Amino acid sequence: MQFELKRIQREIGITTIFVTHDQEEALTLSDKIGILRDGKMIQVGPPREVYNNPSDLFTAAFLGEANILSDLSGDGVDIKVPGNMLASTTLAVRPENISISTTEPKVDAISKCKAVLESRVFAGAMATCILRQNGTAIKVISRDQDIPENILEGDDLWLSWPVEKTLTVSNQ
Repeated sequence: MQFELKRIQREIGITTIFVTHDQEEALTLSDKIGILRDGKMIQVGPPREVYNNPSDLFTAAFLGEANILSDLSGDGVDIKVPGNMLASTTLAVRPENISISTTEPKVDAISKCKAVLESRVFAGAMATCILRQNGTAIKVISRDQDIPENILEGDDLWLSWPVEKTLTVSNQ
């Protein structure tokens, strides 16, 4: 139905304001998205831009899931940040942008950390893993075939993601 609505909008050439709390529906139907909080517009832009560059923690969490990475520490933690990061910025990464491996990644242009697998849930083509690093829970959503098959709860694993996939958001 969403695809049909979008086709009709384009065919007729009409502007439609669609109000929803369903984030997937908003991303699917919109050419432009506006995020409201407490009656105020806090971010407006194309869906991909707002999703990949949220202006604050509320938007990052409201429009999809985001792992907040404020307390990662210890051996093996190497978090790189995109340029022009401000001191008042919090780092986050979307669960679908994180890769899991049993060996330390040796690529330079990535962030990485070691974490312990708490759970893995198989859901057909996709799988969700929850890992913990120094008390911080990190959620990973991936194609099941991209996650090492022989990993067990309690295993130490490596998480990595491209630097450009690290979200920098204000603490508001």
